[in-house]
Amino acid sequence: MAQIKAPRGTQDLLPADSYKWKYVESTLMAIGESFGFKELRTPVFESTDLFERGVGDTTDVVQKEMYTFEDKGGRSITLRPEGTAGAVRAAVEHGLLNDALPLKLSYLTSCYRYEKPQAGRLREFHQFGVECLGTASPMADAQLILFASRIFDAFGVEGISLEINSIGCPKCRAEYHKALKAYFEAHIDSLCDTCKGRLEKNPMRILDCKNPECKKIAHGAPVILDYLCEDCKDHFEKVKDYLDIADIPYKINPRIVRGLDYYTKTVFEFVSDAIGAQGTVLGGGRYDGLVEELGGKSVPALGFAMGLERLMLLLEAGKFAFPAAATPDIYFCSIGENALKVALTLADELTADGFHAEIDILGRSLKAQMKYANKIGAKYTAVIGDDDIENGVLNIKNMETGETIQSDFLGFADTFENEYLAYIEKKEFSNYTDFGVEEDG
Repeated sequence: MAQIKAPRGTQDLLPADSYKWKYVESTLMAIGESFGFKELRTPVFESTDLFERGVGDTTDVVQKEMYTFEDKGGRSITLRPEGTAGAVRAAVEHGLLNDALPLKLSYLTSCYRYEKPQAGRLREFHQFGVECLGTASPMADAQLILFASRIFDAFGVEGISLEINSIGCPKCRAEYHKALKAYFEAHIDSLCDTCKGRLEKNPMRILDCKNPECKKIAHGAPVILDYLCEDCKDHFEKVKDYLDIADIPYKINPRIVRGLDYYTKTVFEFVSDAIGAQGTVLGGGRYDGLVEELGGKSVPALGFAMGLERLMLLLEAGKFAFPAAATPDIYFCSIGENALKVALTLADELTADGFHAEIDILGRSLKAQMKYANKIGAKYTAVIGDDDIENGVLNIKNMETGETIQSDFLGFADTFENEYLAYIEKKEFSNYTDFGVEEDG
């Protein structure tokens, strides 16, 4: 029978790597908490209308990339292609915007887009995202960018550059759209079929087209910054001022429009040249009209999302030193059925106290058990045989130092905990080199 493999554009996360992802995810959520963001979890599939209205029916995401199907009730359902629309839908549906504002939400989520798989771009991919709803202040834009910058600082990522732009509001974009339309109409014969369709609905989408000929034409198109209204100009200037105060370097890139229709005013991307063509690692901006578009009241908002696969590529390229994978605190080697029962009892007592304890469940020989304990990196081992049971005494061996201590069965958990904590404290102290504190004068 033929072997079944994972679908193209997906990947399995194996134990050799999953602990690294867990570390990265917990670090991201902790940074989010330090900025006041609280976790939100939304369904993996939503009504297709949510993304057509929220993401925009002129985007590549909606036109080409969504996984859409009809369920057994005849409803059009789509696997989420991004996280913002679902987060805003949840905030509106559950009345979260009726509480104290701003509302700060964060999430770790899987997303689905039918794209050509390549490094850093999969059909099932993962994002860390944040949404801040209820503030129009340019300070919020700057602080969100500062938040994103702190992520790269936390992982020691170098070679990251910040690019920012303003794409204005509906008022000034109307004039910009007229200028774009006039420009692209002069090149309509050279545009791809998709961009010809965008010309009437949303000519800004042409600026984001990946077709080489369209990109070449778009290079000479009018620039949005020349069409900003006074309010959008003032907002953008203040964002830049706050970034300067926070000492966050940036480059103004007037070609950034982002790939989703809901953005307004500030848009930004953190870009790296260390991961090939998929250089944008984190992107976001302001989307002041999205809440109202999805049935809520008129509430300004902003957010960002970063691709975890791309972040992991960056960390690997920079040879980031991940913490070591967790290993068992103790492995019980048993000789015979009675010893195995004792091992089960002692291991259960330790796991109840929060330790990682394992026993033999394959019926191996003692030699094979010891070899296995060494292979999985057990910090301690304890061999249990008939004599040990009769005497009520157990030897605990430190696998790194070779030192052995004894414990009776009844007090084993307390003895092991004391030994373990003392050893860890001693080990940490021995690795600590900065013992002194310099005194003034």
